[in-house]
Formats: sequence, C-alpha cells, structure tokens
Amino acid sequence: MTRLAQTAGLSDVQQEILSTVREFVDKEIIPVATELEHRDEYPQAIVDGLKELGLFGLMIPEEYGGLGESLLTYALCVEEIARGWMSVSGIINTHFIVAYMLKQHGTQEQKDHFLPRMATGEVRGAFSMSEPGLGSDVSAITSKAVRDGEDYVLNGQKMWLTNGGSSTLVAVLVRSDEGHPEGTAPHKSMTTFLVEKEPGFGEVRPGLTIPGKIDKMGYKGVDTTELIMDGLRIPANRVLGGQTGRGFYQMMDGVEVGRVNVAARGCGVAQRAFELGVSYAQQRHTFGKPIAQHQAIQFKLAEMATKVEAAHAMMVNAARKKDSGERNDLEAGMAKYLASEYCKEVVEDAFRIHGGYGFSKEYEIERLYREAPMLLIGEGTAEIQKMIIGRRLLEEYRFQG
Repeated sequence: MTRLAQTAGLSDVQQEILSTVREFVDKEIIPVATELEHRDEYPQAIVDGLKELGLFGLMIPEEYGGLGESLLTYALCVEEIARGWMSVSGIINTHFIVAYMLKQHGTQEQKDHFLPRMATGEVRGAFSMSEPGLGSDVSAITSKAVRDGEDYVLNGQKMWLTNGGSSTLVAVLVRSDEGHPEGTAPHKSMTTFLVEKEPGFGEVRPGLTIPGKIDKMGYKGVDTTELIMDGLRIPANRVLGGQTGRGFYQMMDGVEVGRVNVAARGCGVAQRAFELGVSYAQQRHTFGKPIAQHQAIQFKLAEMATKVEAAHAMMVNAARKKDSGERNDLEAGMAKYLASEYCKEVVEDAFRIHGGYGFSKEYEIERLYREAPMLLIGEGTAEIQKMIIGRRLLEEYRFQG
C-alpha cells in the first residue's frame, strides 16, 4: 500500500474491494496497458475481468443484483483503475452514469428491465449530450424528438459518445417541444431517451448509425464515436422517468457523478505518474549520484506528491457530499477542476524527470502524457467548472446590503 492518497473512515468491505481492485490493476492492467493503447485495441480481457469482479454492478442496488456500494467506493475504484489505464475507467464511467440516472429517475418498469442486466455487464451503458456544433452549451442542442402515436421519432447528430460502439443502451438527450410552448426555456424542453441498440458500428438498429471510432491523440482503446439518428423510432415507455421535459435535470444529476469520476481518474493518473517519476529518479544517475539526490528533483517530487494528496482529498469530499444526499455541484466542480489541472502538472513533471526517455514510447510516461489532456475537457472544461464554482459561491455568500 502506498503512503499517498489514503482515505480515512473506510469500512472493512470497502477496504477489501479496493484491495481486490488494486491487485487486479497491478496484475491484469498495468502489464498490458501500454501495448494495447499503442494498438488502440479494445481491452476485452480486462473488461471481462471487471465483470467477474462485479464492478459493473458496484453502485447498483442489491435488489437489482448489484453490490449497492456508495459513490465514494466507486470513485476510489475508478482512481485505482485509472492508475493502471485511464481508458478502462472510461469504459465503466458512462455505464455507471446511466445506471445512476436509471436508479434515481427511472420508472419502476425501466429499473426492473435494465438494472439487473446492467449489474452483470450484459447491458452496457453510454450517454450522449454533445453535438458537432456544441460542447458545454447544452442549451444549444438541436437533435429533436417528435411524438408520432405511441412512439417518438428522433433525428439529429450527437458527438463524443464514449462506448458508442460497445454499448447496448444509450441515454440520449434531445429537444422535445411536446407540451412545451414556444419560448419555453431550453432546459425545460429537453428529454432523455433510453435507446437500446446492438453493439458494433454502422446501422445498429433502424434509424440509428454509429460510424467508426474517432481517432484520438490519447484515451485509446475505448471507442469514442458519433451517433446519427435519422427517423429513429423509440416507444414512449423509453422516456427516462416517463415524462418529457426533465432530461436536462436528469443529465446534470448524472454529470455530477461523472465529474467525481473524472476527478478520480485525474487522481489515479497523477498517482501513477508520481510512481513512475519517483522510481525513475532513484534509478537514473547523473554527476555520480541518483538524480533523486539532486535538490531540484526532490523539489519536483515534493510538489507532485502534494498535488496528488490535495486532489485526492477534494475528490473524496465531493463523493461523500453526493452520498449524503446533499447538493454537490460546487464540490464536484472544484474536485474535477483541481484534479484535472494537477494531473496535467504532475504528469508533465514526471515527463521532465524522465528527460529524453520520456519522449520514447518504450516508457509508460509517454502514454500518460497523451492521456492527461482529455481530463481537462471531459465532463466540462476548466472554464465551465469555474463558472459553476463562481455562481455557487455567489449563492452561498450573497451580499446582504
């Protein structure tokens, strides 16, 4: 067990789960991650191992076949998995967001239909908000659903869909003007649809096409795609919660979970970068001694370790706040912002410690250097987090004049 990023107050069950996940990461993920990442190969064997561990049902209630664990337990598991390979943590992230949204907002029929199969990993979840013409500006969504008898017909193009090819259930946010007259605020005329599909690429059900994988700088292995709806018919009983106009709030609730996840990923990647940097610094010799003995390197290691510890503490606080049932958009925004920024800085310092070898694909730090930037934009950019944080602070510290 490492000295950094420890979490106080965990139960014996939580500690056992984390110990099992860390052992799996050390044995099954780290030894193969870089090779698979360079080939941009989907880590099927790793995913099968996560299914056997029951991680796809970690937060799903026991009554639906899951483990019924907290967001904190999930976040700490994500931290461990991202320490091995961030792409694997991305594979389970969107699955958990959809499962969480179903648990919190789904009808009883929807929960009974999906959650037991999501707990085993038979059904794999993904969610979709972004479009080619927008990123964080969710109010500008143009994809639309129109009522047609007992169905809705969906048209539009979505972007940056993690697990787009491998998923079998996608929560899709679109505009739905039914019952919402012209002039209604955009966020009050959006609906989340639960879209079932076959895994793979091309036309995965009538009216729904998943083009090929988007070629990315990093975050490889996991499939990131577009989603094109052209006359896609969805029955009315697949509106999340059974009522239109609530999609924006449902998605934002899920995104709070996602931001804790991204913070946890940042913590995990930063931990691995620190491990690589501190190890290399004790092996590499210059001027007759290990570079770890040079004050300049010790200063770097001190700063890196402090950032790892600070990011972990904020991530844990955000997860515990959500688990308590309290509003946590402020804490989740702070944790996501700090952890992703610190992750970038810790990775870069580890890269600098490696010197020229950090530029070689033979060294793991090269992969981390390409992965860290995704965390700066995933689940909302740093600028979006600052807007959320600033607005919430003004609510909490309203001037009484």
